[in-house]
Amino acid sequence: MEVHQSGVILLLLLAASFTAYGQPDDIKPRYQNFLNQHLGPHVSAHACDNEIRKRHITASGTTNSCKKVNTFIQANKNDIKVVCGRNGGTPQGNNLFMSNQPFPVVTCKLKSGERHPKCEYRGNTSSRYIVLGCDRE
Repeated sequence: MEVHQSGVILLLLLAASFTAYGQPDDIKPRYQNFLNQHLGPHVSAHACDNEIRKRHITASGTTNSCKKVNTFIQANKNDIKVVCGRNGGTPQGNNLFMSNQPFPVVTCKLKSGERHPKCEYRGNTSSRYIVLGCDRE
């Protein structure tokens, strides 16, 4: 399957079991972080500022720098979980799976600001294939 690069969103560090209960201790924090940053079944393009501020999403490795881009998947946990299996995703190597179907997403791009909570975003809604890093399938 050939997919244009701009049509794929790469989201890593997703635990395949998609439940915080019963996961190994090293997976729980990464799973919770993934949910906080990317699960957004009810997030709209107009809600980027509020959602990113409320969830305290910042640039990787920082405590208060504005994240340049954040993507919310407009689906529930169970729909996303399917990507980590052979029925809903295609293995890409290195524990990566690409969804077999596109997902509705909201992409929030930094418009202005450098430090949380004074980050302003512009949201855009689209449909994309997603790539997930699936731990301990």
